[in-house]
Amino acid sequence: GRFEAVDQVAIRSRVSGYLDKVSFQDGALVNKGDLLFTIDQRPYQAAYDAAKSQVDVAKSLLEFTKMQLDRANELAKTGNISPATVDDRRREYLAAQAQMQGATAALTTASLNMEFTEIKAPLSGRIDRRLVSVGNLVQPDSTLLTTIVTRDPIDFYFDVDERLYFSYARDAKARGGSMQEGAGGLDVQVQVADRAEAVFKGKLDFAENRIDNATGTMRVRATFPNPDGVLQPGMFGRINVPGSLPHSGVLVPDEAIGADQDRRIVLLVDEAGMVSAKPVRTGPLLDGYRVIRSGLTGAETIVV
Repeated sequence: GRFEAVDQVAIRSRVSGYLDKVSFQDGALVNKGDLLFTIDQRPYQAAYDAAKSQVDVAKSLLEFTKMQLDRANELAKTGNISPATVDDRRREYLAAQAQMQGATAALTTASLNMEFTEIKAPLSGRIDRRLVSVGNLVQPDSTLLTTIVTRDPIDFYFDVDERLYFSYARDAKARGGSMQEGAGGLDVQVQVADRAEAVFKGKLDFAENRIDNATGTMRVRATFPNPDGVLQPGMFGRINVPGSLPHSGVLVPDEAIGADQDRRIVLLVDEAGMVSAKPVRTGPLLDGYRVIRSGLTGAETIVV
């Protein structure tokens, strides 16, 4: 299987413009909220100032129409103004309210666009190289600027076939969990390409909810602590997953196992000294000894 970052994000701009500044070192560790890129802010600053002035105009108009409406209401009480004039003042006040709301919304949009000219890290992790140089035009939501991946912890994805899935699923059930929920936190180990490097220990934490029809396998994920950042996304490794819970078993020298057509047998010696063949079901080889899954109890005498 291969290691993959828990979280990874492609950095793109939300506004268009020419790239004005790059504020990080290629390959550095960045923290959430760190400034990465700056788009030329001058057009957006001008748009913000224009929107702010429109809010001031709309505010003054709203205050004026409010005074006009209050004056008309007072005059209407004494009959010195017609009801139609009062309705006109109310209409002008409501229109000024709507204009104020529109100007405020435009100011909010201009403020957001101004904020979006500063592109900041959405998460902490290792940043890639810059993919766009200063002076180039950046298109919103399309131009890829760089990528960031998290370091610790790191995920490892691998595939298991149906036969192994049943073994792991039984183990997960015995632990009170399920494969999809991490098999009850089953401990696993990964060996990387560098044999001198010690094995890395982690835990299963997820499996897909179906077996792939094309391959007959299920994708499973384990997570590993990676405080020193040795493990990198894309790195290949070989994982060791226990196929069953720890249990007592029978081990016999591998040379004691014989074959009888499609069966595996061992030769037993009874109390009378007679030798007979006993079919057994074998398991893996451990340090020169073969695991016997069934057929022997461990109390028999065998021929080696």
